[in-house]
Amino acid sequence: MRAPLTSLLAATAFLAVACNSNNDILIQTPLPAPDALESVSLNQAVELDWSDNAYTTAPTRFQVYRVYSATYDLDLGLCGARWDVEGTTVAPEFLVGALTNGVPRCYSVTALSTDGGESDRSPLRQDTPRPDARNVLVYAFGTRPDSSGFRFWDDFNNDSIGQASEMGLIEAGNATDIDFAIHRNNADSSLWIVPVFSGTTMGPYGWVADLTSIDFAPVGGYTRDSLPAQVGYGYVFKMVDGAALHYGAVRVTHVGRQYVILDWSLQTDPGNPELTVRARLLTARPSGSAVAAARQ
Repeated sequence: MRAPLTSLLAATAFLAVACNSNNDILIQTPLPAPDALESVSLNQAVELDWSDNAYTTAPTRFQVYRVYSATYDLDLGLCGARWDVEGTTVAPEFLVGALTNGVPRCYSVTALSTDGGESDRSPLRQDTPRPDARNVLVYAFGTRPDSSGFRFWDDFNNDSIGQASEMGLIEAGNATDIDFAIHRNNADSSLWIVPVFSGTTMGPYGWVADLTSIDFAPVGGYTRDSLPAQVGYGYVFKMVDGAALHYGAVRVTHVGRQYVILDWSLQTDPGNPELTVRARLLTARPSGSAVAAARQ
């Protein structure tokens, strides 16, 4: 028996609603937001990585991760309202490049699915790129006094911008404005890192795999005491020059009898220990800094 027209129309309408409803369900069921966003401060760059949970939850629906960034107010601890797309990646990592050293940025990541849906944002993360250099040779004072001192930054033109020619300076070990000098203990030929400038204090960071592992300057533990230079060990410096506060870090890669070879980094953003103490943070973190909430 042929169904009445009204019944056919009703059935068609029901199917259409059901199809639309199913499509809506697919689109409105996004992948989970990426977890555990972390960061590493680099020279004119920031490396981001996060949990791959969006992909592992639904591999067949996963399409790509989208990376966002916004301005960051270090004093207020707030991200800006406008978010720019830095790029996309299928891997749970991303290198944000072409950044200005000493300028904080806020980051977040979402996951896009093949059906067009976008997840909620990951936890927010702020980071600040900073200058660094590798394999710098500093002599022991007893070997070459003219090349036994190290200064992180000498702002020659007083513009508060760290030019390459102003940073990582090898100077005379008897100068009073250098941050530290290398001295040899003649009793056992060990080399020691000795703070020099009156506003420079130093603290041990322990063994680190790479300079980038020293991403946050600890809140305390700085002294004027000398420390032995040890291969693979990190040292963090707190430098107060007048009203300006900066943090620097060193990782020793070689120790001989006449010189040490080291990697160094410096945060040019005043008061921003982002290597790295964030404003009002009380504990050291392995990298970057989580942000509680964004400015609306």
